[in-house]
Amino acid sequence: MSDAALHPSIVALVSLAANIAANHPKQGLCQLERLRGYGITEEQIALTIDIARHIRDEAGEMLDHSFDEKAAVAIVAAPATVPPAPPIEAVPKAACCTPTARGNSCC
Repeated sequence: MSDAALHPSIVALVSLAANIAANHPKQGLCQLERLRGYGITEEQIALTIDIARHIRDEAGEMLDHSFDEKAAVAIVAAPATVPPAPPIEAVPKAACCTPTARGNSCC
């Protein structure tokens, strides 16, 4: 293994997290057996899953908010025959990294 190579357990953790965060259809399930085989604890796997889900959910919320802001502009510019959309509440910008619902840091 070269100096730049990652240990296979780290690769499996990163892959699991990426699959979950990206909503990949395979969900990273094949990495679970590898991780268990490498001796990674269930607590470490659960932490990885929690962080990945948090990042996925946070990204979805941010995309939804961005869409809602842009959609509101499009609705205001629509013909008067269309009833206006209810106002969309501004969501304050969050810090660069917010903890997961379980209090785990993702940074």
